[in-house]
Amino acid sequence: MLNCCGSRRWAHRMATHRPYPNPDALLAAADEASYDLSQADLTEALAAESSAELDHGAPYAALLALDAAHAEYERKFGHAFVISLAGHPPEEQADQLLGAIRRRMTHEVDEERSISADELRRVAQDRLWDLTRWLTSTDGPSATEIGLFAPVG
Repeated sequence: MLNCCGSRRWAHRMATHRPYPNPDALLAAADEASYDLSQADLTEALAAESSAELDHGAPYAALLALDAAHAEYERKFGHAFVISLAGHPPEEQADQLLGAIRRRMTHEVDEERSISADELRRVAQDRLWDLTRWLTSTDGPSATEIGLFAPVG
């Protein structure tokens, strides 16, 4: 769970409420746990994050611009730039990422912290969704073996 959100309190809460009856219940619980993060929990979770990256096939100029934007963002706000790019096709991600970081650089610290918390919630959801897809595929251990979902029957 710590790979989905770096807050130990969030991860503990998610783990202690297992098994979940289905993926929707898991995602709903993750949302609730995210909204209950204290400022210290949020700081811990943000400290565990890495700034959103582009894949290596992105144009070199975009990668350079993003590196500079990340450095400036982290200097100003003291944590990695967090954003969910789910739903954006790979060819749009560079524009989405660079546009978002430039817009968010204009925010005050408290406003940006609030936005970062919401993006962190979305990223945790994305990671949990990926995890549930992996656990329900034939490639990995089953969700029942891990104890994530309640067995059927």
